[in-house]
Amino acid sequence: FAVDWMRKDLKICLDAAGENGASLPVTALVDQFYNDVQKLGGGRWDTSSLIKRLRCFD
Repeated sequence: FAVDWMRKDLKICLDAAGENGASLPVTALVDQFYNDVQKLGGGRWDTSSLIKRLRCFD
């Protein structure tokens, strides 16, 4: 599942949560991690790209 599509879906979740006054801190953190992957040029990479993100940023 491509990172670009994952971020689209996470945005839908985060927007809906905001509209309902809910807080999704872990979801927001995962979205930030995928944002980092996109900055690495990985928008078309799959979800395993989080491993690469952790190696590059942590």
